[in-house]
Amino acid sequence: MKEIRHEPVAPTRTQWLAPGAAIDPHRHDDHQIVYAGRGVLAVTTSTGLWIAPATRAIWVPAGTVHAHQAHGELALHLVGLPASENPLNLAEPAVLTVGPLLRELILAHTDAPPDERPESPERARLRAVLLDQLRVSPQQPVHLPTPSSPQLKAVCEILRTNPADNRTLPALGREVGASDRTLSRLFKADLGMTFPQWRTQLRLYRALVLLAEDTPVTTVAHRCGWSSASAFIDVFRRSFGHTPGAHRPRS
Repeated sequence: MKEIRHEPVAPTRTQWLAPGAAIDPHRHDDHQIVYAGRGVLAVTTSTGLWIAPATRAIWVPAGTVHAHQAHGELALHLVGLPASENPLNLAEPAVLTVGPLLRELILAHTDAPPDERPESPERARLRAVLLDQLRVSPQQPVHLPTPSSPQLKAVCEILRTNPADNRTLPALGREVGASDRTLSRLFKADLGMTFPQWRTQLRLYRALVLLAEDTPVTTVAHRCGWSSASAFIDVFRRSFGHTPGAHRPRS
């Protein structure tokens, strides 16, 4: 990562980012909820890449160095929380499901005019309900852990360059000089998931990016390695609870 900025207070606000725009690595002394009301957000930390479409929010614990990347036009909603207040009881980043109620609470809380930011009784009640909803939000991550093993890095880079590469782990292992048994062990030990699980996460991440860029669903399916649009739609629906069409940009 580049030079790290220290911003003690995690802001509560809404801001717009143009497609491809980024916010450099920084850290807060507060916790923060990061939510993309429009577009797809990628948050990079030392442990990997966290992806959040409009049905997900990212929990960023106090002190975590993180950077933002916008895919598509991004409506970025930020909710800062004091380090002493951890409704999720989590010390690591996480991706949370955002249902209709939690979405509206985040939008209302972050869209308030600056002169309404002080804690009025109405705003305090809104914030309390928001925290209650966060506590019961299930974790459903799209997370790409960062490998540390050189051999594993080589395999992951091949697939990052071309997610449609359908070679088996033994075939990829021959290219990087490692057995499939060694690579399988490294995926579980280094990344906490199997090779098929990691590749599916990578493909879903790339699919979200392409959808945010208004790429047709069939094209997304083939670029990301699915044999057909129907196979892609099935995996996408099981992962996110709805079809890829919901992530196409609104006019």
